[in-house]
Amino acid sequence: MTAPGAEQDTAAPERGELHALVARLYPICRSITGDGVRRTLEIIAEQVPLEIHEVPTGTKVLDWTVPKEWNIRDAYIKDAAGRRVVDFAACNLHVVGYSVPVHRRMTLEELRPHLHTLPDRPDLVPYRTSYYHETWGFCLSADTLAALPEGEYEVCIDSTLADGHLTYGEHVVPGETADEVLISCHVCHPSLANDNLAAIAVATHLARRLAAGPRPRYTYRFLFAPGTIGAITWLARNRDRIERVRHGLVLACAGDRGPLTYKRSRRGDAPIDKAAAYVLRASGRPHTVVDFSPYGYDERQYCSPGFNLGVGSLTRTPYGRYPEYHTSGDDLDFVTEEAMRDTLETVWEILQVLERDRRYLNLSPYGEPQLGRRGLYDSLGGRSDTKQAQMAMLWVLNLSDGDHGLLDIAERSGLPFDVVADAARALCDATLLEPVKEC
Repeated sequence: MTAPGAEQDTAAPERGELHALVARLYPICRSITGDGVRRTLEIIAEQVPLEIHEVPTGTKVLDWTVPKEWNIRDAYIKDAAGRRVVDFAACNLHVVGYSVPVHRRMTLEELRPHLHTLPDRPDLVPYRTSYYHETWGFCLSADTLAALPEGEYEVCIDSTLADGHLTYGEHVVPGETADEVLISCHVCHPSLANDNLAAIAVATHLARRLAAGPRPRYTYRFLFAPGTIGAITWLARNRDRIERVRHGLVLACAGDRGPLTYKRSRRGDAPIDKAAAYVLRASGRPHTVVDFSPYGYDERQYCSPGFNLGVGSLTRTPYGRYPEYHTSGDDLDFVTEEAMRDTLETVWEILQVLERDRRYLNLSPYGEPQLGRRGLYDSLGGRSDTKQAQMAMLWVLNLSDGDHGLLDIAERSGLPFDVVADAARALCDATLLEPVKEC
């Protein structure tokens, strides 16, 4: 089914729009299934149209099975005076994700095995889940636990775990070709602003920008799905068209103040790997590029050996590398509009390289063709980078042998990619180049 979406009326987000979307999504309790995911997708669909997919519990997806659906209404621990000392309504991280329902009275000693804290960060509430093992529990700060007196407590988790559905959403920006770029982010975490809401905001506004501009070369598929099981479900249901995915990027941890980190695909030298490394290096800003490992976000599903897609991952500070990771410290103050905009612009630049990078064939390869006679030098008059543009033409002509792409030429020549791409376009207009047909 298709959820309604607003028209795309701006190419770039207004100041504060990214953080505002994060703030709107932040209070929702999400998990790998349930109404929290549906509500999140409804809000995203106000920005971009989404096709919503509901996959029933028990469906086999590769080596996995779609689990039961989990929903929660309320949860608390009350002391002897009836005061809520742990309250789900105040912070949805307080309940272990997928906790089965419980309502009983227990002593603190009986309750302790079900309580999770962070002794090394005593003021923070941890985020914990138990998706595939039926149990229950609460998360609280170590400081709160230390202040609880011995005695009896009322414990309540008002939840349901029953047959239902796994839900995910897709948005497609049609391109000139059926070849696809996959942009993926997860929608399964509760109130964690950086991991994962910042990435959702970046992906949503990236989709809006692509839809508002000229028709792109590639078709762009945006996937908003629960982590791991969502990506696996999507792969299982799309095996007949996986070969269309030529490039991909998993977005996560997109809003903290740290520098950007790019994680290469399993291939290591896929076009997305080269484009991301080039854009980050050309920016001159601090950044990190790391090799693939089979641990992290959903890039490990897309890069599993049977699929081996050219999908990398872009974050700011990587998962587990900041103290606020998977804690109540990952709140609205932890993410900034400026960081999310920086992530968005970086992704945009990477995609523009992918859009323009292609291989060409020199149609006048015997000796250097006379550029002045064709008005190519004259057409560059007045440009501040005229000398660069002239050199770019010579480099493009020399290396357009059908084997080198424009990004290869930019890296070998040391010239900016945009200058090289502009030179190729001018040479094509002068019938000195033609694009190589891609398989």
